[in-house]
Amino acid sequence: MAMLSFEQKYRVRGGTLVGGDLFDFWVGPFYVGFFGVTTIFFTLVGVGLILVGAAHGGTWNPWLINIAPPDLKYGLGLAPMYEGGLWQAITICAIGAFVSWALRQAEIARKLGMGMHIPWAYGMAVFAYITLVVIRPVLMGAWGHAFPYGIFSHLDWVSNVGYQYLHFHYNPAHMIAVTFFFTTTLALSLHASLVLAAINPAKGEPVKTPEHENTFYRDFIGYSIGTLGIHRLGLFVALSAGFWSAVCIVISGPFWTRGWPEWWNWWLQLPIWN
Repeated sequence: MAMLSFEQKYRVRGGTLVGGDLFDFWVGPFYVGFFGVTTIFFTLVGVGLILVGAAHGGTWNPWLINIAPPDLKYGLGLAPMYEGGLWQAITICAIGAFVSWALRQAEIARKLGMGMHIPWAYGMAVFAYITLVVIRPVLMGAWGHAFPYGIFSHLDWVSNVGYQYLHFHYNPAHMIAVTFFFTTTLALSLHASLVLAAINPAKGEPVKTPEHENTFYRDFIGYSIGTLGIHRLGLFVALSAGFWSAVCIVISGPFWTRGWPEWWNWWLQLPIWN
């Protein structure tokens, strides 16, 4: 596809965070940049290490491949390659690739004169991942508290952690995170359905405008947040979901070691019940 006329304005050198003009060019519709190169490097090395782990594990079934973190006896030290060292190397590559991608997004945003909402949004997901594989294990004193790389093994880890703290859904931060996840889905599905209805009118009717959309929600719920407001709200609730999901797991273990139902005993001890 030919380059759109307005793209020529933005496909200019500059706006990079590091490296100056190094790798400051485009390949077709894709911006490369210094952090694009580091993303590719860490991704290729990480995938290669996963293949090494799969070969050593004896299965190529994508559901059953499992690369586990080091045993708890290794603490926060380096482990032998096939006793968790592979997991440590893959984690370094994953963090390198994810952070590089976020920084590449920041460079593109600078070139386009945009705000940093996209790299910040993606960065929240990266933060949640780093919380699981770095922050929480460090607080608990061993890399073995991180989750394994593998589909079934990862799901088993999630289930085991949930049972370890009894009913994990009693975790108040987990409740907040789930609420924000559902709210994100609800708010943006309402927005998407409204837009689809507005731009697909009945035969013979004109395409509706934002004024019609605002009127619909004022009639429906008494208030319309507006076309810009719904996107700001969507960003807020989505970032909040990622943030509180990180909080809910980082407080489980380092700061609360008992079953989560016990945390709610404060409610039963309020003086109003006396």
